[in-house]
Amino acid sequence: MRSCTSVIQAIGNTPLIELGRVGKDLPAKIFAKAEFMNPGGSMKDRIALRMIEDAEQAGRLKPGDTVLEETSGNTGIGLAIVCAIKGYRFVAVMSEGNSPERRQILRALGAKVELVPQGEGGKPGQVTGKDLELVEQRAKELEKQLNAFWINQFHNPSNCLGHYSTTAQEIWEQMEGKIDYFLDVVGTSGTFTGIATALKEKDPNIKCWVVEPASAPVLAGKPVTDPKHVLQGSSYGKVPELWQPELCDGYITVTDGEAIRAARRLATEEGLLVGYTAGGNVAAAIRMAGWCDPGTRIATILCDSGMKYLSTDLFK
Repeated sequence: MRSCTSVIQAIGNTPLIELGRVGKDLPAKIFAKAEFMNPGGSMKDRIALRMIEDAEQAGRLKPGDTVLEETSGNTGIGLAIVCAIKGYRFVAVMSEGNSPERRQILRALGAKVELVPQGEGGKPGQVTGKDLELVEQRAKELEKQLNAFWINQFHNPSNCLGHYSTTAQEIWEQMEGKIDYFLDVVGTSGTFTGIATALKEKDPNIKCWVVEPASAPVLAGKPVTDPKHVLQGSSYGKVPELWQPELCDGYITVTDGEAIRAARRLATEEGLLVGYTAGGNVAAAIRMAGWCDPGTRIATILCDSGMKYLSTDLFK
């Protein structure tokens, strides 16, 4: 293995792991992309690098500029890493509802963190679409005040391209093209849109399903009964701009309890310490594996590291 000239060269090429223990006795096989093994501990490192480098190539980002982004934490951490290497000042705008570990990591990486109070009735660990609107409002204010370059991941096509060109290609190669289903939650929709587009180009028979919180299945066109859920960084109760419904073949929901139990099982049975959203993905995959034909192959994403949730109730 060659050495890296910087940590950004270590982004990507994460392992794909068959979940043979949590998936034992199920007809289908579950494979999980270990995105928590990226340098910043999440899949968002990939898009951070792609969005920065695309902006540089387009002449929109120049030496000495300040980079700004609204984030639940993971994209911000990825951007903080890339900005540290490339010499940009980075400002992360995030809700107070996100886990405190994320803001601590951001500050340790040299980022300035602008915390935005949650809306009325907000609960730590459960960031809603309303909370996100307050974060976006503050980001717009800071963009003008700081004359900063706003990455704007929710509206940035490079978000999808980061996963289209890397994550999806790796999954295809690691599974040797033998994929029946791909499952993932949707936040900005960059991961789902990018991966689903690439996989369907390679094999139109691959079915791509969205995982949503049981209380907020907005993409499935069902009512939002409670926007507060534990799947941090995803499912904000509104349809993201990058969403492409024609790529989605089906919808499956998980409860908070199912996501938590799956994350705990991944830790104790598979040795994989991951967060709530990865638990949600695997909970959905386990359910799907139970009704699929024998030998069906399901791929999903382990979004981020459980180290970012040690202050929460996830592992208590």
